[in-house]
Amino acid sequence: MSNIELYRVIIPAADIDASEAFYSNLLDQQAMPVSGGRRYFRCGAVVLAVYSPAGDGDPTTPHANFGHVYFAVDDLEAYFARAQALYSLDPSTGDGSLPMGEIATRPWGERSFYCSDPFGNPLCFVDRATLYTGPR
Repeated sequence: MSNIELYRVIIPAADIDASEAFYSNLLDQQAMPVSGGRRYFRCGAVVLAVYSPAGDGDPTTPHANFGHVYFAVDDLEAYFARAQALYSLDPSTGDGSLPMGEIATRPWGERSFYCSDPFGNPLCFVDRATLYTGPR
């Protein structure tokens, strides 16, 4: 088995200032400015990089991620309250007919809620005590 480690995940953003404000509030931490188009947030050993190509002078047009980025947290209710205050909760129904934008125990046993950032990147926050990481 190789020694491999995930160290950075990039979230695309059309507006770096709006995205920085959103993630600073949601994650309850200040961004680390890296360049005109990059803001980093510490998430354990992994860095969440919010990236706006225009802010770095890149001609690329950003598109929201297709799949969710999952965060394991100790205080799910606090993250839920901040997501709710940011009007970012997912209004859809899924996962066993459960509301995605409400704290619920999903069919696989995780307690979580779903939301999205202002650019449409899907996010999920999971109670660390209920993480499912595969068969035991």
